[in-house]
Amino acid sequence: MAAVMRQIRAMRGHPVVGQLVRFLFAGGITTALYTAVYLPLATWVFARDQAVFAVPPAFLVAVTAGFWLHSRWSFRGHGERTGAGQQARFVGVQASGLAMHAVITWVATDLLNQPPWVPLIPGVILVPIVTFFLNRQWVFR
Repeated sequence: MAAVMRQIRAMRGHPVVGQLVRFLFAGGITTALYTAVYLPLATWVFARDQAVFAVPPAFLVAVTAGFWLHSRWSFRGHGERTGAGQQARFVGVQASGLAMHAVITWVATDLLNQPPWVPLIPGVILVPIVTFFLNRQWVFR
């Protein structure tokens, strides 16, 4: 037990752990925003097999909030802030997240005929993992 506690104390001081915790918290906020836009559109505006069309507007809202949160808080003190180039890289990473969400949503709602909330489960697990590492290694380096 003492060894586990020493390991936890050692990890708490590691900068990546702090970034990951802040990223997850900020990601919770952007996930809530994404869900607040996506779910009403996918449920009441688009037909079940067209729920994928709710992904872009939801992602746009989440990305806008996400850049501000991640650049000023999640990755604060990590790397340089390089202006337009960094913003372009952030948009590229988010575009990969958008594509992942779109594919997951299309497969779940169109091919598997699942309700619109189903793709939120794998989407909010897989996309943040991929985008955290891409943001840390490429955007906020």
